[in-house]
Amino acid sequence: MFTKENYASYEDFCQRYELKAPENFNYSYDVLDAMDPEKVALIHVDDAGERRDFTFGFFQQSSAKLANALMAKGVKKGDRIMLVLYRRVEYWTVMLALHRIGALPIPSPSLLTKKDIVQRVNYAGISAIICEDSICERVDEARGECDGLNLFVQIDGELNDGWLDYEALMDKGGEDCPRTSDAPCGSDPMVIFFSSGTTGLPKMVLHNFDYPCSHFSTGAHWHDLEEGDIHLTLSETGWAKSVWGKFYGQWMAGAAVFVWDFRGKFEPAELLRIMAENKITTFCAPPTVYRFLVREDLSQYDLSALRHCTTAGELLNESVFHAWKKAFDMPIYEGYGQTETTLQVATFKFMEPKPGSIGKPVPGWEIALMDEEGKEVPQGEEGEICIRIDKPVLGLFDSYMDEPEKTASVKFDGWYHTGDKAWADEDGFLWFMGRTDDLIKSSGYRIGPFEVESALIAHDAVIEAAVTGVPDDVRGQLVKATVVLAPGYEGNEALTKELQGYVRELTAPYKYPRIIEYVTDLPKTISGKIKRKEIREADLKKYAN
Repeated sequence: MFTKENYASYEDFCQRYELKAPENFNYSYDVLDAMDPEKVALIHVDDAGERRDFTFGFFQQSSAKLANALMAKGVKKGDRIMLVLYRRVEYWTVMLALHRIGALPIPSPSLLTKKDIVQRVNYAGISAIICEDSICERVDEARGECDGLNLFVQIDGELNDGWLDYEALMDKGGEDCPRTSDAPCGSDPMVIFFSSGTTGLPKMVLHNFDYPCSHFSTGAHWHDLEEGDIHLTLSETGWAKSVWGKFYGQWMAGAAVFVWDFRGKFEPAELLRIMAENKITTFCAPPTVYRFLVREDLSQYDLSALRHCTTAGELLNESVFHAWKKAFDMPIYEGYGQTETTLQVATFKFMEPKPGSIGKPVPGWEIALMDEEGKEVPQGEEGEICIRIDKPVLGLFDSYMDEPEKTASVKFDGWYHTGDKAWADEDGFLWFMGRTDDLIKSSGYRIGPFEVESALIAHDAVIEAAVTGVPDDVRGQLVKATVVLAPGYEGNEALTKELQGYVRELTAPYKYPRIIEYVTDLPKTISGKIKRKEIREADLKKYAN
C-alpha cells in the first residue's frame, strides 16, 4: 500500500513523489491488520529498565478486544475520549481500538491539573477517560464539575471507586472485530489534539481518517526508515508529535517503534545509555535534547547502530549541529510542521542540510510566504508561512472542532495561514523566525526571536533563552533576553556584557539583546513550549512608562 522509493535530489523528489490516501482508509483495518502478526512492532523500556517486545499480532488482538469491550459499555462512533497514558503500551492499543470504533481519542499530557481537566472535558464534550492510576485522583477531583463524563477506565494500581479495571474490561471483549460496512474511514473525524496554547487557550485540532497516510512522508523519507529499523522519537503521547514519530509513519515504513517510558527528570546520560544498549538506528528529538546530549562525553557510548537523526519543534543551534556531526559523522536533518499539519517543510537525506534552516516544502504542500495583505513576499524577506488549500491537502487538519469562527480566521481566500513567519534564501531553503506575535520591531528592523536565542544558547553559560521585545520610546521596542544559566555561572554585569558581545559576533549587530534578565526557569506550556506572551505581558507592566 505504501512503498518507499529512493530519490537522487530534492528536484527528483518533487517530480516523482505523490502521496494519496487509499479509498475508505482506516489505519487499524488497512495497516495494522495487514501486518505480519509475528513481526515486532514496538520495543518498550519502562522506567525501571525492563524491556518488552510487542508484535503486530499483540496489537491486532488487544485493539480488537478493547474495541469490543468499549462498545459493550456504550462507546460509539463520534464519542470523544480523553487518554492520559504517558508512554505506556496501552496507549497504542487504545488508539487503535478507538480507530476501529470511530470514537475520537484526545491524547492528553500527564501534567494536566484538576482545572485543566475540568476545562478540557467540558470544552470538548468528553464522555470517557482512560488513564493510568496516577492520574485518577485528579480526575476524581474534577469529575463533580464534568456533567458529561460517564465512563472511567483505570490502568494499574488499586481500583478507585467508580472506575473500571482496564485488564478486566479487556478480558470481556471478543477477539474478532471485523470491519463493517459503516466502519469509520476517509473524511470521518478520527482524532483530536489540543494545541499547545502558547498564545491563548488551547484549540481542538481535528484530523480525519486519511491523516495517518501523510505521516508516511515523515517516517519513510524524513526519518529515512527502512525495513527492520528501530526508531526512537523522544515525545510523550499527550501531543501530536507522538504520532509523528512513534506510530503511523514508522509502522508504514516497516520500522519498529522504540519507546522509553521514563518518568521524572530527563537525564541525557541515561538516554545515551538506552540508545546504545538497544541499538537505536534512527532518532528524533527537539534541539533542546541535542543541546544536552552534546554536553555529555559522547565517546563513552557505542551508537554505531545509529545512522540518521532528525529534529523539530524549535531552532537547531549551529554549534550543536556541528558538535553532533563531529561526534557521529552524521548531520541532523530539520523539519517543520504544526499540530494542524503533518510534516510540511524538511531537509531530507538527499539534500545538503543548512544548519538552522527548516528545509524545503514537502511535495503535496504548496507553500508561499505572504505579507499582511496576502501578497507573496520577495526572496529574502520574511512572510507568514501559508499553505494553498483550494484543493484538498492530505495531512491538513479539518477544523478547530466546534469553533467555525476560529477555523475561518486561519482558512480563507484559498490559503491556510499558519501564524508562523519565515524567510527564503536564494536556494529556496526556509528559515523559521517565530510566531507572528513574537516578532520584534526595533528601529525599523524586524527581528525574529529564534536567531537571537540560537546565538545565546551557543554560549556555555546559557541553558535556555527566550527573546522578546519591550517598549521603548526611541526604538519602538528593545530586544530583551530572559536567560536560564548553566550551573557555575552568575548573572552579573560582566556576564551580560560578555553575552551581548557574543551575540553581536554571531548575528547582525542590531539584533543583540540590550536587556538581559536572569531567571531560574522560563514560563512554559505543559507541552514544554516557551510562553513568550506571558513574558511580554510581565514586561509591559515592568517597562511601560
